Amino acid sequence: MNGIDEFSEDDDGGAAAAVPAISPLAASLRENTARGDLVLVVDDVPDNLAVLHDALDESGYTVLVATDGPTALARAAQAHPDIVLLDAMMPGMDGFEVARRLKADAATAEIPIVFMTGLTETEHLVAALESGGVDYVTKPIKPKEVLARMNVHLQGARRARQQAQQAGQARNALDAFGYASITVRMPEGRLIWQTSLARELLMRYCGTEAPATPAAIVAWLQRYLPQAQQAGAEPPPLEIGQQAASRLQLRVHRQTGDADGTASATVPGAGDWLIIIRELSDTAVIEAMSLALKLTAREAEVLYWVVKGKTNKDIGEILGASPATAKKHLERVYVKLGVETRTAAAGVAIKRIREIQPHFEV
Repeated sequence: MNGIDEFSEDDDGGAAAAVPAISPLAASLRENTARGDLVLVVDDVPDNLAVLHDALDESGYTVLVATDGPTALARAAQAHPDIVLLDAMMPGMDGFEVARRLKADAATAEIPIVFMTGLTETEHLVAALESGGVDYVTKPIKPKEVLARMNVHLQGARRARQQAQQAGQARNALDAFGYASITVRMPEGRLIWQTSLARELLMRYCGTEAPATPAAIVAWLQRYLPQAQQAGAEPPPLEIGQQAASRLQLRVHRQTGDADGTASATVPGAGDWLIIIRELSDTAVIEAMSLALKLTAREAEVLYWVVKGKTNKDIGEILGASPATAKKHLERVYVKLGVETRTAAAGVAIKRIREIQPHFEV
């Protein structure tokens, strides 16, 4: 798992699945194809299979075949093809039932299905579409027509595959660098993915476990995502545990779902959102300042509270010392930083802190 938790429809709590990952079998099959598209052709007539297989193969597609419904379902589950060409009328399990079962399975529900049928009556064509088909072609099969119709529906599959790869790369990079991150599906507010560090932090600060998303995070996304998305800006960060020495800061990193924008066009802010979680600690910042600016621990502590806008009296109360002691430490800080005022010292400190923690806020 590499420190990553992902949740599907079968997980406790009904969390939604993210874009299905490409299976090892599918990835292996795509390695040797120019387009990278995997097509499952289902027909009980060998001659039809042969015609389609040759046409698709010549056009650069990787082709899997099945001659009956159960085999087609097994092939789809194993290889997760980008599109299915499905014969409507087959003995035993017909194409309509195959389509319904593919659409009922979360792992295959998004695969576009193009029916192949010799039936042209309206009721049969309606049945094909109602069972989950996105299109149909009539027999006898015309390979050029099939290829043209396939290409239209494969564009969506290619976008989804590219989106999944990009999201996976972003997640892996964040996990490798020790960032806590989660993916939340909006507007439902469901947590569909998290790193192990995120799981630990959310439990510690919010007392929640996936697939539940803390109410504060959902409310934050509901409030700010629509207007931020409309303005093309990042929502303001959320802090959890603001009054404590340690707290969580959450920032929206990027949208990883709804690549074509259809969901967010209907419901502003809809889609899957990758969120970065950082644990902020006064102690950690003070230690970093001490090292970066060559200050003693106490001097760094005094300077930190100056950055936070505290007076010498405030600092004395925080540190359990007198205002005069705080002032004395601050005077030594001025010398070491080569400045003469509180404002100048705070400016130097903020610059160095932000080199260490880019999103540090006063």
